[in-house]
Amino acid sequence: MYTLDKPDNLVAMFEESVAKFGGNLWMGTKNAAKDGYDWVTYDQVAQRIANLRGGLARLGIEKGDAVGIIANNRVEWAATCYATYSLAGRYVPMYEAELEKTWKYIVSDAAVKVLFVSKPDILEKVKSWPEEIDTLEHVILIEGQGEGSMQDLERLGAENPVSAVYPDADDIAGLIYTSGTTGAPKGVLLSHGNLTSNVHAAAKAYPQLDENLRTLSFLPWAHSYGQTAELHLLMRLGGSTGFAESPQTIVDDLALVKPTFLIAVPRVFNRVYDGLNAKMNEQGGLAKKLYDMGVNAGIERRQLKKEGRTSVVNAIKLKIADALVFKKIREKFGGRLMYSLSSSAALSPHIAEFFEDVGIPVYEAWGMTELSPAGAINSPEHNKLGSAGLPIDKVRFAIDKTFDSENSGEGELIVYGPNVMKGYHNKPEETRATMTEDGGLRTGDRAYIDEDGYLFITGRIKEQFKLENGKFVSPATLEEEIKLLPCVEHTMIYGLNRPYTVCLVFPDFLVMEKLAAKNGWPSEPAAMVADSAVKAYIEGQILDSLKGKFGSYEIPKKFIVLSEGFSVENGMLTQTFKLKRREVLKAYQPMIEAAYEKG
Repeated sequence: MYTLDKPDNLVAMFEESVAKFGGNLWMGTKNAAKDGYDWVTYDQVAQRIANLRGGLARLGIEKGDAVGIIANNRVEWAATCYATYSLAGRYVPMYEAELEKTWKYIVSDAAVKVLFVSKPDILEKVKSWPEEIDTLEHVILIEGQGEGSMQDLERLGAENPVSAVYPDADDIAGLIYTSGTTGAPKGVLLSHGNLTSNVHAAAKAYPQLDENLRTLSFLPWAHSYGQTAELHLLMRLGGSTGFAESPQTIVDDLALVKPTFLIAVPRVFNRVYDGLNAKMNEQGGLAKKLYDMGVNAGIERRQLKKEGRTSVVNAIKLKIADALVFKKIREKFGGRLMYSLSSSAALSPHIAEFFEDVGIPVYEAWGMTELSPAGAINSPEHNKLGSAGLPIDKVRFAIDKTFDSENSGEGELIVYGPNVMKGYHNKPEETRATMTEDGGLRTGDRAYIDEDGYLFITGRIKEQFKLENGKFVSPATLEEEIKLLPCVEHTMIYGLNRPYTVCLVFPDFLVMEKLAAKNGWPSEPAAMVADSAVKAYIEGQILDSLKGKFGSYEIPKKFIVLSEGFSVENGMLTQTFKLKRREVLKAYQPMIEAAYEKG
């Protein structure tokens, strides 16, 4: 057993924070004029939480009951979350953009008793469910008034206050449903001890963070990464967050919120990096020369450091580039950003190096929903580029080399610690298959641990496939490398029991349109992907990016360029943009077979 740090439940942790930071700003929402943010304090939200607790109690919510929500990040999301915890209930979040059938599956599977929905159009889709789902008794509209609204529930609770319940560490705080890349979503049971242990570990890894911490919130709290790393950690530290209005407004929102810490995914940094390079190439002239000088000086500085040397000339180049170019890049992030955390997929080392040179270090972490979610983390004190970091506090790693047929030193990563889930809701067989007899979690990730204890993830055990010649290929590793190309939006590698691999590519048509205008290519996606010059360009870019990094047997021999991509809406991507390989194969198997038949 593990000795948990106190508080070991989120109710007591929240009350401690309100006592310390009650007057601090906590959450901000963009105002109607779109030129600033309206902020609420910890005390103000705490009052709403108390009122909602009373209202939920009047609706019959007791220990172990499930409260669901279909909403994007907002003040009401946090208020209903902590109100549910304070009745020892289970909180079940869902994405607004999720498929309706997935909402219904989750509400039924989790036995949700009260369901909050953000908008009238969502209410319209679910209003009949109390008649169809035995456990569901109430649907509450957040953006509404009168009977059945959150406003009315808060009024009811204010008139009928109840005291907070303090759950035990092993009591379930919530169910977070996994993305379901290979089947129906699984409800991951996370306890108060699971989540608080992760919060305490993150605070220890980043002792620099305090009540001055501010983030721009754009990762969904319905996912474990955004929920723990942002909502719960911020709450513990007394920091603040401003909600991004939409993915399209993030640049403007950064300037208004002025975050000190950014919690993001590699996709964000890749897009910024690609955008900067494209802008500099278009602009040319002195700005491009200064930019290139700074980038090259950063590369030179790292080489000098390896050799144990310094250079005055190198330092001057970096100082000039910083003053005239890199400072402007930092200003685009609001001007106060000290560092960023990246997780969900591997971050390219050269992109991490670039942002370090700019003055915004990006530290990579690794985890999964079943780990609440953090398992390993890099930090300012302990950082190794390309790695997933060191195990977080109280966590231990083991490598099962049963799958290491080539004696590479790699194997399946097993994690032990207080962050390990309690199991999958209503799925005892899946729980037994995932958990070891001694309490470890089989992650399904292929990994190794280096001599310094840093974790390196090299692929997925189950996604790995064998070619006709017996050699193994880890497609995710190839795909992450390909997706770094500006011209590629999504990709998938296939080759199970085949003589070679085939690559499906969905181009980034915003990038391709600019190239088409320069090169006289067709501008419409369907015509573009049928054009031999376009296909040759994309294939050449991919092959150049893979040569020297992968074995010749891993590099694709055939390419299928698609005019319609993988998306959440068509069921080929999860909400966190992970490939549902089975669905992609179902849609494109005839095209893949045709590619192999052509020889």
